[in-house]
Parts: sequence; C-alpha cells; structure tokens
Amino acid sequence: MRSQLRVAPVNDVLRRRSVGAPAARSTLLTVLGEYLLHRPDGAWQEALIGSLRLLGYTPSAARQAVVRSTREGWLEAERIGRRSRMRLTASSAELLRDGARRIYGFGDPASWDGRWLLLVLRVPEQRRELRHRLTTQLAWAGFGSLGGGLWITPHVDREALVQAEEPAQLLSFRAEVGAFGDTARVIAEAWDLPALRDHYEQFIADFSRTRPRGDAATFTAQTALVHAWRRFPFIDPDLPDDLLPRDWPRRRANQLFRERHERWSNAAQTHFDALAA
Repeated sequence: MRSQLRVAPVNDVLRRRSVGAPAARSTLLTVLGEYLLHRPDGAWQEALIGSLRLLGYTPSAARQAVVRSTREGWLEAERIGRRSRMRLTASSAELLRDGARRIYGFGDPASWDGRWLLLVLRVPEQRRELRHRLTTQLAWAGFGSLGGGLWITPHVDREALVQAEEPAQLLSFRAEVGAFGDTARVIAEAWDLPALRDHYEQFIADFSRTRPRGDAATFTAQTALVHAWRRFPFIDPDLPDDLLPRDWPRRRANQLFRERHERWSNAAQTHFDALAA
C-alpha cells in the first residue's frame, strides 16, 4: 500500500516526560496521573509542592514545576481566599487517562502469528528535520530500523499509527521471513535488546529490595515505582514472547510492578489525600 506519512503521536508529552532526564515536571506528571487524576475536586497547590519536596526537589523547583504546568495548561487554578485549588484541565486528564492505559496495560504476554509489518520511509534529502522527527516517532512506536529507510515491527496492527503528512511517503507490506531470512538476525539489527535487558534488570534490583515503612515512605516508593515503569512502554518495542529469549526479564519486572503497586496503593493514596485535604 502506498501512502504519505504522518506518525500519529504516541503521546509526545508523555513520551518526552517519561524518557527524558529526571526533572520536577516529569515527576509532577507521575504525581498527577497516579493521585490527582482520581480526585475531581482537585488538591491545594501546597499539596503538589509538598509532594515534590517529599520526592527530593527543592521548594523553588517544586513551585516552579507547578506554576509552569499551570501556565502550559496541565492544571487550572481556583483562588479560594489566599490559597489556590488545583485541578486537571480536561485535556491533561484525557492525556493522563491514555497514559494510564498504556502504563498498566503494558507487559502482558503476547503471541505472534509470524507476520511482520514493513514500512519503507521516503523523505526528501533536504528535509532532514522531518526525517529525524518521523524516525524518532517510529522508534517510540516500537518500530525497529533495518537501515535504508526500512522499518519493521511484528505488530501488524500498528499500521494504524501511520497517517499522511507531506512530503514524506512510504510503502507498507505485511510479510513473513522467507527461506533466506533469519529472524534472530532481524531482531538483533532492529533493536538493542541487551541495553533493554539492563533497564529491566535494574528496575527489578531497585524495587525488589524496597520495603517502605509508613504512609509517607510508601508514597515516595509508589511514585518512584510508577515513574520508573512509565518509561518502558516507550523504550520497549513490546516484542511477542515467541521472539524473545526464554529468560527475558520483562515478565518478572511486570509481575514485580503489579505486586508492589497493589501493595502500596492504599497507603500512598492516603498520604496524598492527607496533603490535599
């Protein structure tokens, strides 16, 4: 199928805040999605600032993160006397709900029917900024590059992520590896699985040892857990189990995330609600 190309956002705000360098606004996004999203009545500005201070940020960095997030439309403020009641805007609430589905729905076992989706990307040579933007978005969507403008994923339904944007063009195919193909070599060329394994192993090492005591410590641990897990849907191409080594650590990391998240959820939310009251 011949088409022009625009990669539908995998939400760009979530991606940049999930995989970029640690910053107060990135951590604030985790706090908003994990705790404020469930509170339609919002929270006092001091609760958000206090949450970030508990997570290791200075008072000025925490306050600036909240102010900038309000200025950019993540939050809206209602003045009540000398205080500000903070609520999510409709657009940020929708973004965070989409993010929650992506975060909590990621990592489940998946089978494979043997087919690949191949995309041949063509961008005019003089449009290097467009090429960089589109290839970056394809990578975040889980496509791997085989070089020469050829991109590949075992998720044939991800063709729906690709839409028209001039002047880029593409050809898409659904195919199986032929007699001269080597699936293991395809995977090794398209994705850096050793680096991804290191990320999962570090996640397991960090949170398998964590034993918080008290609501405040549990709030800190739960926020760190979600913040760390939040990046995996953007750096892991989510290859089916059939294509991965038998000892691949994603399943162990996923089980650890779900077990810890369920165990810590009530105490963490209780602490935030106490700040927000």
